[in-house]
Amino acid sequence: MTQDDSGATILRPETEADIRDIVAAAVSAEEPLAIEGTGSKRGLGRPVQAARTLSLEKMAGVTLYEPEELVLSARAGTPIAEIEALVDAHGQRLEFEPMDYGPLHGRDAGLGTLGGVVACNLSGPRRLKQGAARDHVLGVRAVSGRAEIFKSGGRVVKNVTGYDLSKGLTGSYGTLAVMSEITIKVLPKCETETTLVLRGLSDAEAAGAMAASMGSPAEVSGAAHLPMYVASWVVEGTLGNDAATLIRIDGFGPSVEARAAYLGRALEKVGRLERLDAEASRRLWREVRDVRPFADGTQKPVWRLSVTPTRAHEIVMSLRMQAAIDAFYDWQGGLVWLKMEAGEPEADLVRATLRRFGGGHATLVRASESLRAATPVLEPQPGPLAGLSRRLKEQFDPKGVLNPGKMG
Repeated sequence: MTQDDSGATILRPETEADIRDIVAAAVSAEEPLAIEGTGSKRGLGRPVQAARTLSLEKMAGVTLYEPEELVLSARAGTPIAEIEALVDAHGQRLEFEPMDYGPLHGRDAGLGTLGGVVACNLSGPRRLKQGAARDHVLGVRAVSGRAEIFKSGGRVVKNVTGYDLSKGLTGSYGTLAVMSEITIKVLPKCETETTLVLRGLSDAEAAGAMAASMGSPAEVSGAAHLPMYVASWVVEGTLGNDAATLIRIDGFGPSVEARAAYLGRALEKVGRLERLDAEASRRLWREVRDVRPFADGTQKPVWRLSVTPTRAHEIVMSLRMQAAIDAFYDWQGGLVWLKMEAGEPEADLVRATLRRFGGGHATLVRASESLRAATPVLEPQPGPLAGLSRRLKEQFDPKGVLNPGKMG
């Protein structure tokens, strides 16, 4: 056992039985536990007030990898960077393209774990084509807040045994159970990729260009828009200050070339067209994925807005008229990253604006601990859904010892 900077005791189990014993002791004493891997996503959700932290960083290691079966199992504390390197060496990848929150929160890149990715349901730019993290989870082993070991799912892509509890644990922020081992599906990586870059479009023009691209036969795997000056904050400023609308195409070389040429002929009528190939394209999308434009070393509030893609630019424009903000778009505009320059979350303003434009979800993903403690960081649930969530929590963690208050 050790202690962190706040004086909290850090417990580092090495086996599933150790996790069960730690949770059992917490249940017996009715003392809360903070659940984390390496702490790279500690800034997500509301702060957890607990004198003891259960860290899964020693619960690491790949336990099964069958490339020919497209399946991998690993303990929850396994670094996601280690998993990505392993599957890459076998010509495969994680299709949900998990983002790395470390840089946004002022920490080093590459610290995130498989358990943290699944617990927070983290997905990157390819989510609009390949689905979220939960769509790639095949099974889990976990310890509930009752100190009971259980498993759900299996090690095959098609599994219909029992309730799919693994989907319920994905995105639960460690409030229902402590995952010990997770099985995911992997897929062959693409031979190459290219990104078509339209320059100088307004947000409204970019929305139209992205929608047309996604609706084309080009099989686009990424669509993002970096407004003026935001573009200069990625790839060491090599894109310059002009707005950049990004359209990614990946796959086999000849296919990528043909699809890029087809789509390029249409897009060059809209604006000045540039192109980034192979590693230059991959680097750019990693920085979009990890919100590098806002990884500025500050704690200025950053929001993650999930909205109707065609209305995203209207929402941003409305917010610009009422507050000092910076913003950029991913998922064809369905995901808006928003930084509040004044240093206050402005939660009421953000959520009222979303309601006025047809709804959506607003999650505060970066702010000081005091601001996160005073702000509803996750989108408030409607009454019936909140009741369902409460009953689910009571079934898995009746004493409320796992990450209490993390989700509000």
